[in-house]
Amino acid sequence: MSGDQKSALMNTYARADIGFERGEGCYLWDTEGRRYLDFFAGIAVNSLGHSHPHLVKTVQEQAAKLWHVTNVFQIPEGERLAQRLTADSFADVVFFTNSGVEAMEGMIKLARRYHFAKGNPEKWRIVTVEGAFHGRSLATIAAANNPKYVEGFGPAVDGFDNVPFGNMNALRDAITPETAAILIEPIQGEGGIRPADTEYMRALRTAADEFGLLLILDEVQAGNGRTGKMWAHEWSGIKPDAIATAKGLGGGFPIGAILATDEAASGMAPGLHGTTFGGNPMAMAVGNAVLDILLADGFMDQVQAMGALLKDKLEALVAAHPTVFTEVRGSGLMMGIKCNADEGVTNVEMMTRLRDAGLLTVGAGANVLRLLPPLIIEEHHIDEAIAILESVAANWKGEANGA
Repeated sequence: MSGDQKSALMNTYARADIGFERGEGCYLWDTEGRRYLDFFAGIAVNSLGHSHPHLVKTVQEQAAKLWHVTNVFQIPEGERLAQRLTADSFADVVFFTNSGVEAMEGMIKLARRYHFAKGNPEKWRIVTVEGAFHGRSLATIAAANNPKYVEGFGPAVDGFDNVPFGNMNALRDAITPETAAILIEPIQGEGGIRPADTEYMRALRTAADEFGLLLILDEVQAGNGRTGKMWAHEWSGIKPDAIATAKGLGGGFPIGAILATDEAASGMAPGLHGTTFGGNPMAMAVGNAVLDILLADGFMDQVQAMGALLKDKLEALVAAHPTVFTEVRGSGLMMGIKCNADEGVTNVEMMTRLRDAGLLTVGAGANVLRLLPPLIIEEHHIDEAIAILESVAANWKGEANGA
């Protein structure tokens, strides 16, 4: 689009002046033909990179057969995907959606309906934590309680009690006879790559059991192999009652899901919840193709190995450039590096300079830079990314010193 032409798109994104026309593996090419190493992955969506041959073949074959029917009928590929998602997880049943926020909305409804069906309609409130991001619907912005997203959209949706992240005393104090569930991200993404440690996750499970609550998790970003296990909560050894997920499950195709135990979903019945497009044949075919890769022998071991290597190299980078970076956070290939605000280093400016140098990253809260590469990265991709980070940090340090 020419510089003097007004965009017909609604003004809801501060878009960078760059557009991409193709991708392959861990790389993207812009409309000018320049190549970029993608450690953004559409915000942890392109889990298998770009134009993965297995996904491309699946889409082409399914497009020639059937795109959409309706959930009034059986969708065999959806049944297969649900069976595979529940086979080695805590869950017994799955509800498919189109996005993470739709999965979150459905999971909130599930938690409320559970207690209603048990004869406790007074139990409808949900305890949430500060720094969370659960989506941009009216209910999910209220759940996260971030003034940046709540302001200007009228009275906040009621039913959420927000407490400090990691503070079990405050969380227990917030539980009342009206509390239905506890909601948390095992790793806060938008909030600054803040992992909930094992002790905290186990304490949440204990509190939920003690008070008869559901423990529901937002694994929209942290799930689907991002941390080196299929689900991030698995690292703590606990079993939630339900999770919401999306992003990497479709490898770039819009898919979301609610996974739940039979008990947690016992309040749901035909007619109580639904979706027009969720679980359509095209999405289900793609989801199964993604699982073909994620569940292959050795795949998660490779993600863990690459995650450990990336973390080690990022920690060395921080040690070498303490005036630019201060801390490494995260798990697996969901990593964050905190920029040094005291030295005037912002994650926004860092993202811009890295992009100019050929590396795509994404920001987060607390002045953190997120590194969310495709799960198929190899050691040479990490070395390339670190070399770009090193170069940008070295030049930044030189500027700060007046060089």
